[in-house]
Amino acid sequence: MSAEDKASYTAVLLPGARVLLYARDGETKSAFQALEKDWRFARVNLEVRDGGVSEAIAAFKAEQSPDIVIIQTDTIDDGFSQKLEELGAVCAEGTGAIVIGPVNDVDLYRKLVGMGVSDYLVRPVKTEPLGNDIAATLIEKIGATGSRLIALMGSKGGAGVTSLTEGLAWALSDEMKQKTFLLDAAGGWSSLSVGMNFEPSTTLAEAARAVMEGNSDSLTRMMFTAGERLTVLSSGGDVMLDDLVPPENFEVMLDHLMTTYPVMLVDLSAAPAGLKRVVLTRAHKILLVTPPTLPAVRATRTLLQEMKDLRGGSVGEVDVIVNMSGIAPKHEVSKAQIEQGLERKVAAVLPFDPALFIRTESEAKKLGDDKTGHGIIEKITPLVKKVLASAGSEIAAGNDDAEEDKKGGIGGLLTKLKVKS
Repeated sequence: MSAEDKASYTAVLLPGARVLLYARDGETKSAFQALEKDWRFARVNLEVRDGGVSEAIAAFKAEQSPDIVIIQTDTIDDGFSQKLEELGAVCAEGTGAIVIGPVNDVDLYRKLVGMGVSDYLVRPVKTEPLGNDIAATLIEKIGATGSRLIALMGSKGGAGVTSLTEGLAWALSDEMKQKTFLLDAAGGWSSLSVGMNFEPSTTLAEAARAVMEGNSDSLTRMMFTAGERLTVLSSGGDVMLDDLVPPENFEVMLDHLMTTYPVMLVDLSAAPAGLKRVVLTRAHKILLVTPPTLPAVRATRTLLQEMKDLRGGSVGEVDVIVNMSGIAPKHEVSKAQIEQGLERKVAAVLPFDPALFIRTESEAKKLGDDKTGHGIIEKITPLVKKVLASAGSEIAAGNDDAEEDKKGGIGGLLTKLKVKS
């Protein structure tokens, strides 16, 4: 696997794991510790200990070995190879190992890989390639982590869903420091390009086709970088009265994007029914937005029942948000009446502020920049924090040999790991 391919392969939020470095070289330690700033390692416990292979052997006789142990050594000889065998004997099954040595030697590399070492790096090591090697080893051992899919949908048109979605996207990326991807599933009906200040350069169908064909370069050109951690699919060029994209192709696109972005935020406010079903069936969190009017509340009740059917009888991850409270006080359904009718608590009640929402949608302003808007964001972000905090690792699907491959490592010296080219 080339360095470029490895960087692309490992551009995912890594699973919870423990990685332990044994080194005496300060430069190696610094390169490793700098990974604390890499978003991919948010759930990885990175630990540095002074020493080498002998210290690792002594430690793992008394304690559980980590998911990956990294050994920095100044000598590569038969004595070191013997020490590696001793290390393998005290490591748990499946422990990965990376060796950092002094010389660039292809035969040595092959010998170490044949012994169960995941990779061999030559000093001095830099943070980025070291991070990519650790990430690749973790992905091969455990699998990529499951990203979180969050959907927002209205019980009727004009519920303010798009503005809330934009505001939540900025909060997740700027305040919660989550690498976030924002997708509007409305096609040509999308107003996201105005609110996020970009010109539509693609369609949902073109984006899905690029994924289906494995054309990552083309897909990258369809993305708009809104902020340091916020990326948006620059769609909206779809013909408004045409069908958009087959639901199965749309789901493949979701799967692809979720291997790269830890948080996937989808605006379903004007999406066709087929795409809504795809997202609502598998979303980890759904925010259902309704105005406090009788027709909208009745639609909310119906939607909750349909979501329950789609999701196997559970709507525990669906939160109802009442937006536009105060739009017509004499004609509104009260919070207590809404909760009685829905037989569930309302998660948040947001004030009616038409100027704020219209400005957000029409002038590319952030909802949270306004005092009232910031208060709104503070009410909805806690609704998604729990599902983000509970994100854990998921074993990636593979062939029949996948589970056996994941048992390999320094703890199983006779298991040959695939040699990287």
